This record gives sequence, structure tokens and C-alpha cells, in this order.
Amino acid sequence: MTEGGPATIVPFMDEDEGDDAGIAGNPAERLHLSEAMRMAEALVFASAEPVTEKALAARLPEGLDVRQVMAELQRVYEKRGVNLVRVADAWAFRTAGDLAFLLSRDAVQQKKLSRAALEVLAIIAYHQPVTRAEMEDIRGVETSKGTLDLLLETGWVRMRGRRRVPGRPVTYGTTESFLDHFGLAEIRDLPGMEELKGAGLLSPRMPSNFSMPQPPADPDELAEDEDPLTDIDLEELGLLTPRVEE
Repeated sequence: MTEGGPATIVPFMDEDEGDDAGIAGNPAERLHLSEAMRMAEALVFASAEPVTEKALAARLPEGLDVRQVMAELQRVYEKRGVNLVRVADAWAFRTAGDLAFLLSRDAVQQKKLSRAALEVLAIIAYHQPVTRAEMEDIRGVETSKGTLDLLLETGWVRMRGRRRVPGRPVTYGTTESFLDHFGLAEIRDLPGMEELKGAGLLSPRMPSNFSMPQPPADPDELAEDEDPLTDIDLEELGLLTPRVEE
């Protein structure tokens, strides 16, 4: 601002980022988008959990394309020390992958999952919704309750509902925490057959008729043969304190 002259409004983006930002429209529209980006940045930064696009839309000015706002903000942060990442339909700031070593001394040492737990986790991720009996059919061995309890404690696995068959077995699926931990934007980003072979996780001599299961497009949506968990179900499963009638 020059002495005695009008103030110049500086957009949110850095000077070297403005030319190729790809934001259409006149300067007023660009300024409006920049303000929305600042607001979204504050909301995500202040949250301990990933912020859903629905929650962002409720706090940002009406008429904004939230996905466009977040995509532009993600581009601004892509070369910085922290990156903006999408987790399912939510957004969060995460340390840039190439700088993770700087925080390794302060990282909490986590106990490695057993081979059995990793196998069960992979089955749940690729086959969800899946019951305990179906896991055992795939693995060919019994799945202990302790293994499932451990995966539930990690927050990567959840009880989805009950299969609409005799006995109404519980179905299992993954969570947003699973996506966040493994750096996946959505469950369909799980590695495919060729990627698993390249990583040495699948034998190159697999049967010719072998095919990879396709994870659901929306893991939160119940399948046609699933019923939602009720309060009574949660009480039976020990996930809800039984109500005491007066």
C-alpha cells in the first residue's frame, strides 16, 4: 500500500501460484474463491478429525462448489511441508510423506499386527461386507474372536450390520481411519492384482481363473442382504450399555 493511496487486496495464493491456478472468472470471483479457501483451511486445520465435505458446505458461503474449493487448496499445499489429503468424503492435513522421518522420534511405537490379523484385515477390505464364517471359508482356518477384537480396537474395522440369513451373523467392513492410515482416498484405491504381484504379495503363478474381488463403491451403504445394527443388536454385542427400565 502506497502512502495516501488505496489498499491492495492480495489473494490467498502465493504469487507464483496464481498464474496457473486454473481459476476461471473475473478478479471478484477469484477473490471470492480465495476467501472460501481461507475459511476451509481454517476449518480443516482446527479439526482433530478429517472434515467432511458436507460439514464444510454447511460452514462455507452458499453456492460454492466445495470440491473445487478443496481441489484448489490441495494444489496450494501439494509442495509444502503439510499436504491436504482427501479421506473418503472428508479432508485433513497430513505431514508430507517425504518429511515423515523428521517426526519419527516422536512417533508412537505401534505393535505390529500378526500374520493372521493382516490376512483377516485384507479379507475384510476386499470382501466387505463379510461375516466371520465367510472369512474362515476364504482363509481355510478358524478366525479367533481375539483377532477380530484387535482389529476393532485399531479403529480400522467396524461392525456394519447383520446378514439377512438364519442366525443373522454380523458383517464387518473398514472405516475412514483405515483409509487415512493407508493413504487411500477411497476403498476402490486398494491395490489391484498386478500391483500386488509387483509387490511380491501374490504368486506370479496364480490360477488362470483367479480374479480379485471388487470392493464396494460406497462401503458405508448397506448391501441388499444386510440389516442395520439396532440398539438391541448393540446391547447383545456388548457395544451399548443395557437400558434399565424404571
